Amino acid sequence: MSADFDTPHWDTDVLVIGGGLAGTWAAIAAAREGARVILADKGYCGTSGVTATAGPGHWWVAPEHREAAVADRQKRSLGLGDPDWMARILDLTWTSLPQLARHYAFSTDEQGRVQYRGLRGPEYMRAMRAFALEAGATILDHHPALELLTDADGVVTGAAGVALRGERPWTIRAGAVVLATGGCAFASRLLGAATNTGDGLLMGAEAGADLSGMEFTNYYTPMQAGTNMARSMSFAFARWFDEADDELDIPAGPDVSPHLARALLKGRLYCRLDRIPQDIREVMPQVQPNFVRPFARMGVDAYAERFEVTLVSEGTVRGIGGLRVTDTLCQTAAPGLFAAGDAASRELVTGAISGGGAVNSSWALSSGQWAGQGAAAFARGRAAKAGERLRHIGQAGLRPTSRSAGVDLLAAVQVVRHEMGAYDRNIFRTGAGLEASGERLDDAWREIAAHAGGWGRGLLRAREAAALVAAARWSKASALQRRESRGMHRREDASGLDPRLASRQRSHGLDRVVTRFEAISLENASLEAVA
Repeated sequence: MSADFDTPHWDTDVLVIGGGLAGTWAAIAAAREGARVILADKGYCGTSGVTATAGPGHWWVAPEHREAAVADRQKRSLGLGDPDWMARILDLTWTSLPQLARHYAFSTDEQGRVQYRGLRGPEYMRAMRAFALEAGATILDHHPALELLTDADGVVTGAAGVALRGERPWTIRAGAVVLATGGCAFASRLLGAATNTGDGLLMGAEAGADLSGMEFTNYYTPMQAGTNMARSMSFAFARWFDEADDELDIPAGPDVSPHLARALLKGRLYCRLDRIPQDIREVMPQVQPNFVRPFARMGVDAYAERFEVTLVSEGTVRGIGGLRVTDTLCQTAAPGLFAAGDAASRELVTGAISGGGAVNSSWALSSGQWAGQGAAAFARGRAAKAGERLRHIGQAGLRPTSRSAGVDLLAAVQVVRHEMGAYDRNIFRTGAGLEASGERLDDAWREIAAHAGGWGRGLLRAREAAALVAAARWSKASALQRRESRGMHRREDASGLDPRLASRQRSHGLDRVVTRFEAISLENASLEAVA
């Protein structure tokens, strides 16, 4: 059932934090295991998150083609992918999507065959909400979580937050917790990412989880200037022009962003979409309806006229980094805590390149179900201790280490937006630039940790600012230590691939950020560096 309770305290077997694609699949999977499930969403489950604004595809591959698909993806992962995980998500995607048929009207092709690969985001998430409710999950809308709870042994045992209606605090005791809070868009104003502020990454790190792949957080998408419409399928057919209307020699493909960024650093950039085939133009309003609306509103014929474009950072949303999972059921290094979707690192299935829409969507679907199953199993093995007091472990933005004082949270968020969005700082990286960014972010972190706090929505804003800064610090520290260019991570001062660094990199720490590579062949090299 969907609920808005009067009392601020509940008990459940599994608590899912986040109501997007991964969160709803996690709730369904946990409920199928017989667990009592509460799903707490910062927004309204079914409309919040990036999937609800998109036309998400899936990594939908017939069994006879999977070996080739995995081999191709593994080759492009640049040494950081795992073919066993890739095969697992292909299999689960294939068996899971048809289960939505009771709630979602799949389209058919000209031969009447059901098309499962691509879905309409708004309808998809409405269907997922209905599916989760049907499975027996309780949904708490507009109930952002602010911190995790642990027992005396340090095992994650629930969460605490604030109900936005009435700004009432709440606590939920749970046998296990799934973090499905989405990626971190670093306040870039990406469409659908207003709730994606890195909350789950910070909560997980406070509980003892570590992160992986945080250097791979600089994925950028072209969009019409003056909008936040970052739906990029059509730009595969784009022609690019400077202010003088001279066409630029910019190749099509997944590595177009650096070329566009260099052009934007010189001046305004324009685009024409006159090469888009007619059949794609006809289906665009159904496949990606949000893409065409800004053009209609501005009176621009996108398929005939040129229009100004810019690049928006998608951070870890279509980047890679997130909480590291330690087993096949997506448990993190913190006992009792599981991670799914964009809140988890996707290196296992994407490597050093973006999962784009298809692989990322299948990862959300799959990791959500594995995390839900794992959390239900973990909860079954726990017994609540009578009278046990739970520890509230949230720190920065909740419990100042010094006297509470006014902190310019908007200024802190602007630091994150600049350091993680500026092309010359985040696409074209150098050691000196990364160090300078790290110092600015460290200053913002110290100010928030020492003085920020609040009540109700004010507390939520302080916590979001802390999470944004924390995620940016992990990203910059990881990028500094990866002294090479691999996938979306590019170093102007180390432009080639270093085969000795074909390894996933972990990061952790709050006041002091620490990174280390899981395996490295450099003789006599220090595996740990304090940033």
